[in-house]
Amino acid sequence: MALEYLIRSVGSVRVVDCRGRIVLGEETAKLRELLKDLLRPSAGIVLDLTHVNHIDSNGIGMLVGVLTTAKKAEAVIKLAGLGGHVRSVMEATRLLTLFESHATAEEAVASFAAAAE
Repeated sequence: MALEYLIRSVGSVRVVDCRGRIVLGEETAKLRELLKDLLRPSAGIVLDLTHVNHIDSNGIGMLVGVLTTAKKAEAVIKLAGLGGHVRSVMEATRLLTLFESHATAEEAVASFAAAAE
């Protein structure tokens, strides 16, 4: 299944709901550019991967690249909905030590408000 995504706003946080596979290809490149466009100082972005069933090394590289760009822009990207294959890959590559992860997008969004208090 090709990668599809939908952007929604929850307060000041942008949630990017992804569906499909984050693998080498045009869709992943477009997602990278979309995420970079959303970055700005104090930006809160949640990347909801609940409906992502596969991620390859290109997808992992994209996530690391966007995280680096986010830190330079003083923005924060959090992950949500990691399951199955995606969670296994994130654990195996130790990327969960770099990204804050939450069970659901709603929990991730709420964590931005809790951090601001």
